[in-house]
Amino acid sequence: MNRIIGAPAPPAGTPVKPDVTWLTVGDESAGQRLDNFLIRHLKGVPKTHVYRIIRSGEVRVNKGRAAADTRVAEGDVVRVPPVRVSERAAGDDAQAAPAREFPVLLEDDHLIAIDKPARVAVHGGSGVSFGVIEQLRRARHYGQPGGARFLELVHRLDRETSGILLLASKRSALKHLQDQFRGRETGKTYLALVLGDWPERLKVIDQPLHKYVLPTGEGEGERRVKVVAPGDPDGMRAITLVKVRERLAGLTLLEVTIKTGRTHQIRVHLASQGHPIAGDDKYGDFERNKALQKQGLKRMFLHAWRLRFTHPASGETIELKAPLPADLLSFSKQHSAP
Repeated sequence: MNRIIGAPAPPAGTPVKPDVTWLTVGDESAGQRLDNFLIRHLKGVPKTHVYRIIRSGEVRVNKGRAAADTRVAEGDVVRVPPVRVSERAAGDDAQAAPAREFPVLLEDDHLIAIDKPARVAVHGGSGVSFGVIEQLRRARHYGQPGGARFLELVHRLDRETSGILLLASKRSALKHLQDQFRGRETGKTYLALVLGDWPERLKVIDQPLHKYVLPTGEGEGERRVKVVAPGDPDGMRAITLVKVRERLAGLTLLEVTIKTGRTHQIRVHLASQGHPIAGDDKYGDFERNKALQKQGLKRMFLHAWRLRFTHPASGETIELKAPLPADLLSFSKQHSAP
């Protein structure tokens, strides 16, 4: 059986003509990303469909087009096109993700910092049924008596990227931490292994980035990011700081600090300098990647290593570190320069 979000129940036998839904953002949802706001309201709608209607422009915020990462504010009016959902899917939504805990770096009444493994998405959507947030909610009995009452992602990591991921366990903490990320008040440093000998003099990359869709001939295409010229109207300023940590045989291990949080920023910026990340299947050197895979590198060598932020309740400066995972550490040791 199907039901239609936003449509009144018609008399029996009346042809169904679904209506547009208008959702007003309340205080409890202020500061959320648009995709998360819709996923929570459109129970039973596949996350892939939620992202599809956002990308197509059918979802509007205050009559304007908006991206999935747009933050909604109290009083915003969100237009949602007619969407069909399965009653069965809506009821089974909580069963979709298996319960899973992740290595905890820090946990208190306000936040949880975990060491995310590679190959695990942070949330479901875009072809992924579930991610960290859904699995952790299931493990913490989210929304059930005695279980977690609030649990939201503060920021994102690419699926292939391992390392520090922050989640908020109180709405006040979520807003405080997200404000820090938006205001560039946090310090996020990654360890990235790149091909070749990185120039010591190249310490700052300040190049605007533009998101686009790469036609694939199937469905909606693949989302990509590229460097564009300064002043390009479609470009978003992106700043990356680079420090050489260790020189290996034909490779360089870098400490990379991002001052802006653009999609695929590190991957695109490093590749634009002729030194792509080892194992990067989107922006890397595919022939070299095949050779490195035979040598033991099974995924992209990018790890969210260090994070500095201000605790949302105490005001204390927190610095967390997640050591390199065993697979990346082993590979780097094998390629130590003689």
